[in-house]
Amino acid sequence: MTRTPIEFVAGDISALAKSLRAQLLERTSPPGHVELLNILARATGHRNYQHFRARAVGTAVDDRGLPAPQVDAVDLKRVQRAARHFDDHGRLLRWPARHSLQQLSLWVLWAGFPPRSNLAEAEVKTLLNRQHAFADDALLRRALCDHGLVSRTADGRAYRRVERRPPVDAAALLRHLKAGASGRLEAAT
Repeated sequence: MTRTPIEFVAGDISALAKSLRAQLLERTSPPGHVELLNILARATGHRNYQHFRARAVGTAVDDRGLPAPQVDAVDLKRVQRAARHFDDHGRLLRWPARHSLQQLSLWVLWAGFPPRSNLAEAEVKTLLNRQHAFADDALLRRALCDHGLVSRTADGRAYRRVERRPPVDAAALLRHLKAGASGRLEAAT
């Protein structure tokens, strides 16, 4: 396994020596390799070796010194392309040809399902028919189930929204459609 060398720099060698001495005196036995790495990292003001390493390679770290989770950026062009398939009231006008836009559109339909509630097939049909304008609720039901956004019993009698967090693009599309609808409502009153 190849190792990436990490530069170790101490701004003040005297402070480094004092910190090392104090940490070593607290111990009853000599430190192991990883413990020594943590001691050196703490002597330079880091929380531990992982924190030191993450800072050295330019990775963002959280308050525990662990690499921070990456924040996904919203693909605004994709969100805008998906939004073109909806009318002013947030109804799906046509089924997108592109799979990626279909997935975003399904999240909008998913958001219209009541959370933690079982629905009969007729209720799902009514719900979906209010949310789209091209009269193919069976396609949408299948797609929602195939993408894991809605679950159904083996006999197809009961449907239930699968609770999960929408991806960042889907959340942005939901916000966009909601803001558009509320903006139009405010303008009308």
